[in-house]
Amino acid sequence: MEFIQAPGLPAPAGHYSQAVVTRGGLVFVSGVLPARDLGELSFEAQCASVFDQCAQILAAAGCTLADVVQCTAYLAGVEHWPAFNAAYAGVFGEHRPARAVVPVPALHYDFLVEVQLVAERPNG
Repeated sequence: MEFIQAPGLPAPAGHYSQAVVTRGGLVFVSGVLPARDLGELSFEAQCASVFDQCAQILAAAGCTLADVVQCTAYLAGVEHWPAFNAAYAGVFGEHRPARAVVPVPALHYDFLVEVQLVAERPNG
């Protein structure tokens, strides 16, 4: 396995990697929260922060968002679902990875969204 740490992003605070690449070329991105130093952000700004960080982590693994095959999103409240759909469509465009959206009562640091991805590295 290859452990990924994107340059410019803080290292994980816990005992995990930002992403792990398997020998077969699958990239598993750990759950990504909005950048902690951004203070209280709108839900839309939190989504933008999360997807920007995901893109940076994927780039460090040799991928782009176009290589994502599966996304799991955790939303602190089902009322954010329409805004998440809009943000997700804006990021992925015509690309349509498999997806699960899981409403939860709360997320760490009181953030409103967390995203976990699986991608396939081009050429393994």
